[in-house]
Amino acid sequence: MVILDTTVVNIALPAISRDLGASTSALEWVVDGYSVVFAVCLLSAGALGDRRGAKQVFLCGLALFSASSLACGLAPSTLVLIVARLVQGLGAAIAVPSSLALLQVAYPHQAERARAVGMWGAMAGVAAAAGPALGGIAVDALGWRSVFFINVPLGVVGIVLGRRHLPLAKRHTHGLDLVGQVTVGVSAAALAIGLIDAGATGWSSTTVLACLATFLAGTALFVVVERRARRPMLPLALFSSSTFSAATVVGFLCNLGFFGELFVMSLYLQQERGLSALAAGFVLAPQMAATMLGSVLSGRVVAQRGPRRPMLVGLGVGSAGLLSLALAGLRTPYWLLLPSVTLAGFGIAFTMMPATAAVIETAGEGRGGVASGSLNAARQLGGMVGVALLGSFVAGRTPFIGGFRIDMILAAGAFVIALGVSGAFVDRMDRRSRGQMVARPVGRP
Repeated sequence: MVILDTTVVNIALPAISRDLGASTSALEWVVDGYSVVFAVCLLSAGALGDRRGAKQVFLCGLALFSASSLACGLAPSTLVLIVARLVQGLGAAIAVPSSLALLQVAYPHQAERARAVGMWGAMAGVAAAAGPALGGIAVDALGWRSVFFINVPLGVVGIVLGRRHLPLAKRHTHGLDLVGQVTVGVSAAALAIGLIDAGATGWSSTTVLACLATFLAGTALFVVVERRARRPMLPLALFSSSTFSAATVVGFLCNLGFFGELFVMSLYLQQERGLSALAAGFVLAPQMAATMLGSVLSGRVVAQRGPRRPMLVGLGVGSAGLLSLALAGLRTPYWLLLPSVTLAGFGIAFTMMPATAAVIETAGEGRGGVASGSLNAARQLGGMVGVALLGSFVAGRTPFIGGFRIDMILAAGAFVIALGVSGAFVDRMDRRSRGQMVARPVGRP
């Protein structure tokens, strides 16, 4: 549901702009306001799930997400919509790390857990695949507000089923680090404001420079706070594992490239090429369908070979797809775009499922929520930076197609850097864990 909301909203952006009079910068906040809160609160939410019980925390997050989705659909102005999206991000942050922690409880064996994480990724892929098409149909038939109303019945069903069937997880005594939470919140907000404002005022403006300086200072302070905290929201000891560190960096870079591309592609297809929301949704649908296929296939590969190889393959495929999009123009036939967007979608899915499995395996018992929260926080921050950074190049200061091409090169560059990080730092876990992650049928000891 969280992923469905992301892809559906991108398709609805031009309609939101027309109805509420939102500027490109405001549209970035509709996307990034959600991502900032999601990312900032994931770490504390992961610790909260470990402390209060993953099942209870997951259900609370799902309820908040559903209620705020209703508020988004009823929003009378851009400001109200952005505020509702902030609350929606909080609900998503509370729910997601606990969902992965519940997988640790339900599937104690590594091979089984790898398959379960693959299914988790596949469900995210299904949601992503359905997003553009469902969003296009909903926007054309019922208006942009309906894309938020979709979440309400799904959330109600999820709460009912969760209360009945989710397992109870063991509680652990993790504290809540309020100082760390405030520090990382200020840093992330400053980064978002600076990147989004750069599209309107330029990179050398006082506001942008001040925000970026605040982000750097806040990040440094956060590290100091976490080192001294008795119960840190982000245990820095997790980063002693090169695999954990690499997977977190890869998550950030992949979402930077992919969600930045998705944001810009939606504007390219509807505002520059004149497609309807429905037509744009179907152009992007192969990309989203490829994420589902990539998640399913990578789950099987990880269970047999470990995370490194599928990560390298996925990043190579994704970077090729994104780089080829830089060749597109305003008259490029749509059928020529399909291979590129499909490769990009397959690439991120084939990469992120192994990265998620690697993070969970290195976390250890009692740290599943915090570890998955760390990875997902990095991914959400990456998506936020991608939308803000790539959006700044098409926000009106340069011709759209010129900014579009720069954006695709930057997105591909993020994947290439992630490829290098994976190749350099993930191989040790591959060697240690390959014997432990041999595939065996789910249900066998």
